[in-house]
Amino acid sequence: MARQLLPCDGAMWLFEAFLPPPAADRAFATLFDELDWRREKMRIMGRSVAVPRLTAWYGAAAYRYSGIDHPPRPMPAVLHDLAARAAGTTGRSFDAVLANLYRDGADGMGWHADDEKALGENPVVAGLSLGATRRFQIKHKTRALPRIDLDLPSGSLLLMSGPMQHHWLHRLAKTKRPVGPRINLTFRRMARA
Repeated sequence: MARQLLPCDGAMWLFEAFLPPPAADRAFATLFDELDWRREKMRIMGRSVAVPRLTAWYGAAAYRYSGIDHPPRPMPAVLHDLAARAAGTTGRSFDAVLANLYRDGADGMGWHADDEKALGENPVVAGLSLGATRRFQIKHKTRALPRIDLDLPSGSLLLMSGPMQHHWLHRLAKTKRPVGPRINLTFRRMARA
C-alpha cells in the first residue's frame, strides 16, 4: 500500500515494503559488489570538489548534472530486474538509473531538484533505498510549508512525479550518528529529443 505525502504541487508516493528484507539485503550485497562505483568531482565556485558519495550511471542515454558527464552504459541484469519491478509497482516505465552509494554518515546530498531538461517536462523519479536507514528531507521552494522528514528503510521505494521537481527540493542530509552504508537507486525515464 502506498501513501501520498505531498499536500500540493506534485506527487510523492511511498511504498514502504517494496522489497522484503531478505530480497533487499541480497540486492544491496550484489549492487555493492558489482556496480562500477565512481568518485566524481564537481565544480563549486571555481573549485573542483569531490562529490560526497559514490555514483554509477546506467542507461542508453548520456546524463549530465552539476557539470558531471555520465556516458551511456547498459544496465546490468540486477538493475534491469529492479527497474522492471519498480515499473510494475508504480505503473511508470524506467530506462535509466543513477545509483548512489552513501558509505557512512559523512556522505550525503544537498538540497536539489531532479529537474534537468534530459528528464522531461515533469520528471518521474523512483528511489529505491537499500542498506542503512537514512533521513530524506523535502521542502517547498516558495511556500511556508512544514518540511517533510522521512526515515527511509531498506526496501522502501519513493516515487516523485508530476510538477514536484518544479516546486520542491529534497536532500539526504549528512549525520554524525554512526550509520552503515546505504545504496539509493534513482530510476528515471530519459526524455526523447
